[in-house]
Amino acid sequence: MSSLTARSLTGAQRAVTWRQGRFIRDCRCFFTSVPECRFVPKTRKMGPSSSPSSSFSSHYRCFTVSSSQRTSASSPAADQKTPSYSYVIIGAGSAGCVLANRLTEDAQESALLLEAGPKDRWLGSLRLSWKIHMPAALTYNLCDDKYNWFYHTLPQANMDNRVMYWPRGRVWGGSSSLNAMVYIRGHAEDYNRWQREGADGWDYDHCLPYFRKAQCHELGENRYRGGNGPLQVSRGKTNHPLHKAFIEAGRQAGYPFTDDMNGYQQEGVGWMDMTIYKGKRWSTASAYLRPALGRPNLKAEVRCVTTKILFDGNRAVGVEYIQNGQKKKVFAEKEVIVSGGAINSPQLLMLSGIGNADDLKQLGIPVIQHLPGVGNNLQDHLELYVQQQCTQPITLYKAQKPFHMVKIGLEWLTMFTGYGATAHLESGGFIRSRPKVAHPDIQFHFLPSQVIDHGRVASKIEAYQVHVGPMRSTSTGWLKLKSTNPLDHPIIQPNYLTTDIDVWEFRQCVKLSREIFAQKAFDPFRGPEALPGPQVQSDADIDAFVRQKADTAYHPSCTCKMGSPSDPMAVVDSNARVLGLEKLRVIDASIMPSIVSGNLNAPTIMMAEKAADIIRGRPALVDSGVPVYQKIPQ
Repeated sequence: MSSLTARSLTGAQRAVTWRQGRFIRDCRCFFTSVPECRFVPKTRKMGPSSSPSSSFSSHYRCFTVSSSQRTSASSPAADQKTPSYSYVIIGAGSAGCVLANRLTEDAQESALLLEAGPKDRWLGSLRLSWKIHMPAALTYNLCDDKYNWFYHTLPQANMDNRVMYWPRGRVWGGSSSLNAMVYIRGHAEDYNRWQREGADGWDYDHCLPYFRKAQCHELGENRYRGGNGPLQVSRGKTNHPLHKAFIEAGRQAGYPFTDDMNGYQQEGVGWMDMTIYKGKRWSTASAYLRPALGRPNLKAEVRCVTTKILFDGNRAVGVEYIQNGQKKKVFAEKEVIVSGGAINSPQLLMLSGIGNADDLKQLGIPVIQHLPGVGNNLQDHLELYVQQQCTQPITLYKAQKPFHMVKIGLEWLTMFTGYGATAHLESGGFIRSRPKVAHPDIQFHFLPSQVIDHGRVASKIEAYQVHVGPMRSTSTGWLKLKSTNPLDHPIIQPNYLTTDIDVWEFRQCVKLSREIFAQKAFDPFRGPEALPGPQVQSDADIDAFVRQKADTAYHPSCTCKMGSPSDPMAVVDSNARVLGLEKLRVIDASIMPSIVSGNLNAPTIMMAEKAADIIRGRPALVDSGVPVYQKIPQ
């Protein structure tokens, strides 16, 4: 038995022990599974452009087989041979599940998908895994690290030195198995900006077709929506009077109604799209991975901690990972694809010798490629809650009492209907903080309930709230390795609220939210303001409230920026290839050149769909001249 020790951000000692096929960490035990594959000699020769050197030549291609055909992992043949796949994909999250599906549509190719966390269904049962699949249960998985990386940032100097909690998915589906299921694409101009920032071919004309390809919208196909894709998307349809009041109050405050925030006009208030299908969360594991698991050319492994990308010169040839307490190795004949997300992807690159050379040398990591942009350009959305007490007992307050929760749970478990079948974030909107802004830069999510500390504390009063925050803040941060131990979380520094314009925009968020809540539509429901509270009126008071209460909207991104090779901070090119290296790509939210104006799950899925076509050598989809609403800035 061997042990590794690592220090957490708080300096506390933790032990990592490998024993009896179990991964034990922080007093928790992770059971791992034996690979279900056999090793078949390669039947085709590879040319010099795709073949590893002779030192990597003794390996076999691996395909999934039935248990009766399986070669024992402890047999001499298995011990002596290293498996090989066309593609090795690291991370079964929002991007990785898409890639695993699309790349194995080609029967002659094979793929291994490595996920650090478990499957999203316990014993194969959706109902036994209700904390993931019941939409209303979304906050349960924010309370522990069962399916969650449970990251924390450095203390934030401009937020009263608070350490910010950053949950990220560590399970099949990644954060699409933990998020609030809001389907928002961002604004068309976000993607046109990407083009200007060096992401050639990623403008709106080239991205919209991939949003459509991914999507199956319940309202059917049109110029903006998809109707035949794997990702089921539904439209908010509740009759709850508080949702209706929010939309009407927004109109009374002078904002337009938009019938599709992802279509012609993002700007305005209206009903949200959601990745909920027949009362169940529709993650990328449900949409993309599970339908592909029956293919003989796809293998999906769980509880695999990838520790290093393997290179032959400047060519990626495979990865090392730990599973069952054993260090394992797998080769990629075509490409290694990193899809770990905005935290894990740069962490793995740096552990593998790709990043700022000075930082890597300080940790004794041999430098493979000096790319100072790895881990930099970190961007996130901050938000806060403006809360109003409700004079009528119609919020979700009673629904969170034990007796009612049992009733709601039983209805969902038997019929997938009722209060458990929605995340309750069914209305929202996009507005401008000031007239001269080119397109909306403030987002609202309305909720007929009170949320405290990411939902980890029970509601205390009958109240409703709006989640509100700026969409294109100018503060950027970074992350760095804490050590060479891949189990150590990286050091995360978002640098929130470091610019005056970011502080001003948050002040506007509070004022404009109050303006909407003051409209006539809320007269039958409006009680005293709970947050910020009637005592918070001056700009200084509002700024202090923001410092005390603003929190992440769970949208870290941009840490492996896509851009031109001439950009010193770019990490990947427009084809998602890591600059200066061969056969290595990064595909997830980390490669966004800049954060989009909305939630990130839909854009991440779109990026993986588009990247899959690039990898497969398919012509890029394009739809030129799609109309987009533009309000003339005053």
